[in-house]
Order: sequence, then C-alpha cells, then structure tokens
Amino acid sequence: MKTLKGDNIYIRALEPNDLEFVYAIENDQSIWEVSNTHTPYSRFLVKQYLENAHQDIYEAKQLRLAICQDQDFPALGLIDLFDFDPKNNRAGVGIVIQDNENRKQNIGSEALGLLIEYAFCNLNLHQLYANIGTENEASKALFTKFGFEIIGVKKDWTFMNGVYKDEAIFQLINTKF
Repeated sequence: MKTLKGDNIYIRALEPNDLEFVYAIENDQSIWEVSNTHTPYSRFLVKQYLENAHQDIYEAKQLRLAICQDQDFPALGLIDLFDFDPKNNRAGVGIVIQDNENRKQNIGSEALGLLIEYAFCNLNLHQLYANIGTENEASKALFTKFGFEIIGVKKDWTFMNGVYKDEAIFQLINTKF
C-alpha cells in the first residue's frame, strides 16, 4: 500500500521504527476504554505484531496505519480497518490520536476521510462501521461528520472502572464511490 496523502497529514503502513509509538499507545490506560484493551502489551508482542504488519488485509483481516504530519515521521496516531469481511464488503474502523494537544486539530478528521476513500475506492467496500461509547462526544461528532449514522446501542456493553457503559454502533454505506 502506498502512502495516502491529505492536505496536512498522511497515513502510511507501520514501520519497524514505530515500535515505541505503538507500545506507548497500546499501554496507555487512558485510552483502553476506546481501544477495548484490557491488559498491557510487551515490547516483544508489539515487535512481533510489527514484523507481521506486512500481511495483506485479505490475510490479516486488519489494516493498521500510522497517522503522520510529515515525511520524517513521527506518528501522531493510528487508524485501523478491522474485522475485514471481503465476502460482505465491510470492515470496522478505529482511530486514536495519542496526545491531547493533537486532538481537535483536524488530524483525525483528515485521516478518517483518507481511510474512507481508500476503503471504498481501493478495497471496494460497501460499508464501514464504528463502535463508539455513547459518552464519547468527540468520536461521535467525527464519525457523523462523514455521514456515519447510529444504527443501535448495545446496553451495558463495556465494563470499565467498575461501571457498565453503553456502546453505539455507527454505520456508513458507500453511496458515493
């Protein structure tokens, strides 16, 4: 996969030197709720993951990309296609921007726009979906900006910090590409 370039950012395949960045994100407990993570990851496991990141989306059923602002790296966040289902032409989407100061900078919005276009034009997907906690106003605003619609709420879906929380499922049907 080539680099996908926007006006201010680009998204690219993961590289071996992304080890510390991915390790930091996977072990940041403040975002475990949105990433559905429950335990820390070792550097060894992250290194193994990166060594297998070359797998085709049809083989791995996932595509994880780094969100960057310039060609000299470093990554600011990650954006994923997961649960790739080529028979039914759909996949889930997840996005995380690591540092608070980079959020609300249009980085996530530009990255999501690039990924949607790639998924619909290059992978010929018919639909994308996102699982978003009902309290996550920023993510709900981001996805609805691109036409994702809420299609249901899973009650008491996630258990975090001793509390059950609802999770909404948002869906975008490809009608443009």
